Amino acid sequence: MEKQTATTIFESLSSGVRLDVYRLLIKMGTEGMVAGEIASALDIPPTNLSFHLKALTQAGMLTVEQEGRYQRYRANIPLMLDLIGWLTEECCSGHPEQCENFRSASSCSEAVLPPLNTTKKSKP
Repeated sequence: MEKQTATTIFESLSSGVRLDVYRLLIKMGTEGMVAGEIASALDIPPTNLSFHLKALTQAGMLTVEQEGRYQRYRANIPLMLDLIGWLTEECCSGHPEQCENFRSASSCSEAVLPPLNTTKKSKP
């Protein structure tokens, strides 16, 4: 991932409303939601919501598919995972096992954290 792409993503998520929309769509997985359902679930006026959906879609965080007269929005989960990987790929200079103490201080589930490289290379 390029730095400019990451910056665009963070800018698109810099609104509380957009964070709420994205987190709601993450929960919905591949099913996604149509705009009216999102507006109802988050109690947001549809005209206000369309502005936020457009920003998230332009940043690539959402995909949109026409379904008759409705538009179904889905979180772009692969892009989210790419961003997480980009943020953490150089953890502890490429030695994530050095960060083990930080992991226990995090409220993040072990299942979503990058694996620790616990195999030690032996010196000849």
